[in-house]
Amino acid sequence: MLRRAVVSGAGVALLLGGCGAPPPERAPTPPVERAPSQLVERAPSPLVERAKRVETTPTPPPERAPTPPPERAPSPPVERAKRVETTPPRDALLTIPAIGVEDLRVVAYRGRTDDAAGTRIQNRGRAASPHGPRGGAGPGGLGNYQVTAHRLSSTRAFLDLPDLRRGDRVHVTAGGTRWTYEIVRTRTTSFRSARSLAEQRAAVPGQPGRTPDRAWITLSTCATPEDHAQGNYWADQFDNPEHRIDKIGVLVRTRRV
Repeated sequence: MLRRAVVSGAGVALLLGGCGAPPPERAPTPPVERAPSQLVERAPSPLVERAKRVETTPTPPPERAPTPPPERAPSPPVERAKRVETTPPRDALLTIPAIGVEDLRVVAYRGRTDDAAGTRIQNRGRAASPHGPRGGAGPGGLGNYQVTAHRLSSTRAFLDLPDLRRGDRVHVTAGGTRWTYEIVRTRTTSFRSARSLAEQRAAVPGQPGRTPDRAWITLSTCATPEDHAQGNYWADQFDNPEHRIDKIGVLVRTRRV
């Protein structure tokens, strides 16, 4: 009985499945649309960024140091022409207030200090001033204005010359001009020494061969008492003792009179 029922049931099932209305169509299931996958952007590596920067940033050309302009040698300073006073040798009047000499006549002559011509002038009670190749400058002139006079004979014009001190003033007047010198030092000249005489007669007193740049004066007289005190009685053919006392001065003022 059970087998039949099963069969019958199966037949019914077959009958139901083979006839009658077709089975309902199922709507096709729409495909599930997947959201497009999003690519995860990774932050660029800093090393890559640096590499990119290095690659993309143009390397600037090396800067050349500016070439300094050639240095010019400094121009030598232009020396201003020194004012040179040139005065011709001439007779003059000499005044030395500190030792009481006033308007002593100074005779200009061609020669050198204390030669024969100069000694004759001094023997007449005047002062002598040599000029020329072996002499000195004129009054107020560039170089050495040399004046000699006796100390113990004739009028003893330079008796007190050794008493002149540094800073004392000496005035020389000629041709309407008065030149004032200031005593700066004292020196001793030996007539027995060619070197000493050259220093006395030099254009710059005491410095033979040096070119003068100012006006000087040399006042000279004998050192007879001093030599005799030392037992030195030497004298030349003009009766000049070995040593002379020289007072050296520089020009400090010039004015018209």
